[in-house]
Amino acid sequence: MIELNLQFFAKDGPGGEKTEEPTSKKLGDARKEGQVAKSKEVENAASLLVLFVMLRIVIGMVGENFLGVFSAVYNKLPEMVTMYGGFVPETSILSTIQFVMVRMLVILAPFFIAGLLVGFFSNSLQFKWQVTTKPLQPKFSKMNPISGVKKLFSVQSLMELLKSIAKIAILGFVVYSELKDKYDVIFLLFRMPLWQGILLSGDIAITIGFKCALLYILIAALDFAYQKYKFKQDMKMTKQEVKDEYKNTEGDPAVKGKIRQKMQEVSRRRMMQAVPTADVVITNPTHFAVALKYDRTLGDAPVVVAKGEDYLAAKIKELAKDSNVEIVENKPLARMLYHNVEIGEMVPPELYQAVAEILAMVYHKQGRL
Repeated sequence: MIELNLQFFAKDGPGGEKTEEPTSKKLGDARKEGQVAKSKEVENAASLLVLFVMLRIVIGMVGENFLGVFSAVYNKLPEMVTMYGGFVPETSILSTIQFVMVRMLVILAPFFIAGLLVGFFSNSLQFKWQVTTKPLQPKFSKMNPISGVKKLFSVQSLMELLKSIAKIAILGFVVYSELKDKYDVIFLLFRMPLWQGILLSGDIAITIGFKCALLYILIAALDFAYQKYKFKQDMKMTKQEVKDEYKNTEGDPAVKGKIRQKMQEVSRRRMMQAVPTADVVITNPTHFAVALKYDRTLGDAPVVVAKGEDYLAAKIKELAKDSNVEIVENKPLARMLYHNVEIGEMVPPELYQAVAEILAMVYHKQGRL
């Protein structure tokens, strides 16, 4: 007595299981919404690698510039205190802070520019560049606390947790391995001059960072492959979704069939109206019928104004009889014209001779030659 509905057993709702590959329209709509196969780890890995490569190259120059800024500030302080009798005015302090900030921005500007370029190109390599503002539009569905709780216990959250644990473990192992080999040098840092200790610490930090960045690239490559696979699986469609999309884009097949039928009827009606104006109808005699009209003012050769097969051929012959249009039986010519010349087209040159003989016979019979 219970109604049986197999949709209750479907894997992914009323549409069934998502087994169909995503269509180009769905991928395009997802791209407009900002949904792409993107890995944040690719950008992070590229940024780390570029950062430590730049530090390796320009660390000496950056350090000298920093020391130059501090030396200029500290050398200026006693001068300002002496000049103003122990009281430094606010304007002098603000000008000094402004000087420091400008110099710091100049020193760090290459790193900021490199970060912007790395972020742009690392994302461009992952997906095609396209500007869209839809991800910035507010969505109240994102404020739903139930959806937030579901995301906490989703497969995606589990993968992110495992990925974070793997990153911490791998990078921690690299840092530990590098520092373990330099224990003796690290314990001697407090005995070294300040500048030498800074250079040694910077060298150790850059070496560790460079190795971490190389390992991070491997993590990023694996994560990008996973994101591509996950995005492809998420974009898959059910058979019902494919049908619905086809209906929305191409139209209902039943409606399209009716429209095509109406257009064929209109075209056939217009064709039948041209039969009484024809000069001759060439027949098979039972299977094909082709109506020809020759007007020297409109073209150099006769034109096919109507043609049909079987039932339509019989209707053309019947209308030709009622309109006193000559009907001539010529099986090869009728077949050639039907299969090779469309309505409104002129007879091809290779059939001129055969058609001319028939028209000459018709014109002679009608006294029009």
